[in-house]
Amino acid sequence: MALRNNGQRGGYAAPSRGSHARVEDFEVIREKIQRRLLSELSPNIDTRDPESVRPALERIYIETLAEHQIPLSRMERNELLEEIISDLLGLGPLEPLLRDESVTEILVNGPDSIYIERGGLLHETDLHLRDTAELMRIIERIVAPLGRRVDESSPMVDARLPDGSRVNVIIPPLALNGPCISIRKFAKAVFAAEDLIRLDTLTPELAGFLQACVRGRLNIVISGGTSTGKTTILNVLSNFLPANERIITIEDSAELQLNQRHVVRLEARPPNVEGRGEVRIRQLVINALRMRPDRIIVGEVRGGEALDMLQAMNTGHDGSLTTAHSNSPRDTLHRVETMVLMAGTDMPLKAIREQIAAAFDLVIHIDRLADGSRKITQISEVQGMEGDVIVMQDVFRYVQTGIQDGRVLGYFTATGIRPRFMDKFAALGIEIPPKAFAPSQPPRRR
Repeated sequence: MALRNNGQRGGYAAPSRGSHARVEDFEVIREKIQRRLLSELSPNIDTRDPESVRPALERIYIETLAEHQIPLSRMERNELLEEIISDLLGLGPLEPLLRDESVTEILVNGPDSIYIERGGLLHETDLHLRDTAELMRIIERIVAPLGRRVDESSPMVDARLPDGSRVNVIIPPLALNGPCISIRKFAKAVFAAEDLIRLDTLTPELAGFLQACVRGRLNIVISGGTSTGKTTILNVLSNFLPANERIITIEDSAELQLNQRHVVRLEARPPNVEGRGEVRIRQLVINALRMRPDRIIVGEVRGGEALDMLQAMNTGHDGSLTTAHSNSPRDTLHRVETMVLMAGTDMPLKAIREQIAAAFDLVIHIDRLADGSRKITQISEVQGMEGDVIVMQDVFRYVQTGIQDGRVLGYFTATGIRPRFMDKFAALGIEIPPKAFAPSQPPRRR
């Protein structure tokens, strides 16, 4: 359905139909066409394939309009047709949001509350669903092709749309405001380092440094909060991997887009409707070690698989990459400690920290700032242990200097510390000029 921009609340509003037809007319026509279409469709037609259904739908649509002799303008006819197609074959009023490339997330908090994220900021839309029943039909349309179900006995589910977008669904009695859908859209365009430089997420100097770190086979963790761009950074770093290496990716929901030829992609599997068949990230990490990997990329560590990841990094599988949710580089290491304990290990805490300090070389932290922009705010080296404490040192950081016209101002700077792994780089023939680690001066305001 075509949507007009109302200049408010995210720019989405319900379409305005002309005076030739009342809203009630549209509802009646839509219900009649939907019932007739479902009764006449051949059982062999897959309703998940819009191209196979559309010709029959258009024929029934034209015939129904003629039978009821309802005058519609060409624009109204096209609007209603697209609305019916979205209702029957897609996700109803959510379809335009899915097609809008500027929208990165769609958040449905019941039938009357739909938000979007655009440019890193949330906006409320004027879109709504007819009722809770329509919202539940959309949810069923998402999960049914995956062999999943959502009901009172299983009120939460994670799923993926055909385009790769991630979906989380939660319904009553757990969701008190009604069924909720959270869609994180799959980025069709693969970002390169140049794109992040243009967006001021990092600088050319930082990009060169990170490329050297990947080429130098450092074990790197990308940390940050929800929706800060960790996977985007991981994709960019993966572009620096040599083409002649065997790369194994392990993800809870496949999002990585690697350009190398020798890539093996593994994806965890949730339990089926009987609660069986689940395959966890941890099992895939263990299996990946038997597949002769040169590099292992784990999309996100969030549980006991952190222990297996550490052991892989400490047994010759250097150059591995992963992401983790955290608020700072130091917090990342604390989170990994907790995740290792979730694996049920009886290792003492000091031994766990020694494993972490030996495994991780670099933590790249990314934040979403007040204006919605995403920036790498810290790049920290893990330097080892002193007593019972893991020693970390910032190599680069982003310094915020203020806010002007709603835009965050700041600059990237080195801390003046030369990383310890520079000796390793020298042995590999990787050169980084000493001036790269000289602190920068804050830019003058105009």
